[in-house]
Amino acid sequence: MITKPSYNSPQMVPYSGHLRRACWMVSLALVSCFATTHGQASENKTLIFGIVPQQSATRLAQAWVPMMKHLSERTGVKITFATAKDIPSFEACLAKGAYDLAYMNPYHFTVFNKADGYRAFARQADKKLKGIIIIPKSSDYQSLEQLNKMEIAFPSPAAFGASVIPRAEMKQRNMNVSPVYVRSHDSVYRSVAAGLFPAGGGVMRTFGNIPQGIRDKLRILYKTDGYTPHAFAAHARISPDIVQKITATMADMNIQRDPVLKSLGMKAFSIAKDSDWDDVRSLNLTDKQTEIIKDNSLQCHSG
Repeated sequence: MITKPSYNSPQMVPYSGHLRRACWMVSLALVSCFATTHGQASENKTLIFGIVPQQSATRLAQAWVPMMKHLSERTGVKITFATAKDIPSFEACLAKGAYDLAYMNPYHFTVFNKADGYRAFARQADKKLKGIIIIPKSSDYQSLEQLNKMEIAFPSPAAFGASVIPRAEMKQRNMNVSPVYVRSHDSVYRSVAAGLFPAGGGVMRTFGNIPQGIRDKLRILYKTDGYTPHAFAAHARISPDIVQKITATMADMNIQRDPVLKSLGMKAFSIAKDSDWDDVRSLNLTDKQTEIIKDNSLQCHSG
């Protein structure tokens, strides 16, 4: 499948103070992909917390920097936000072990847990990840099957909720669509709202976080089955004591007491273990899908 250039891809804009520094970490994260840290991290080391780039870097910084600050203050461990320019670049960073901690989609976790030593410690509580297919509000489509043989916008090949699950369920229905990968969830929503595509893939959390003006131009045509949500994972080099501090702090958080969760669209966290994602493993996603991730990582590395 040929990846076409993104449409209306959101760009970074300058922010002052801690948001400016957080957005600078995007570049640092990309550089660090080529300089993997070895050895166990100590409490004096700043931990790089990589967030999957479902949205633009500035929007992610607005949502996640307060969370990183909260964790740093509660645990005494220095934690800094980072992301990547797009999901394939994020995959490259995971493959290099560039992030000390990471928030990654369920399929990414099954790949990098096995191959690169990331271990789950938390996940969103009482949540199942469902993909959605969105269309322009003015569209006459009423069923998923009506999108057969059309070009559909998706964030990336391995975006689990927004791409992998919807495409798998379309295949089960004997549909043959042409995926066009536009780099982020935000780009999907903006592209469909602008009429560049008849439909696109996303998830409820990011759909709920887009500007009201864009959301008002869209409607949800279809929701997929639900799976264990994104993983919060630590690289194997990180000290178990440090991971335990972070895990305990997150498990104790709730939206009533910790308003930083509101910007994340989450109410609470649960302690997680690697086997929580066996429902994803049971899908037996092909080695070809894993190779797509590896190919993306190589392309990112060479570019």
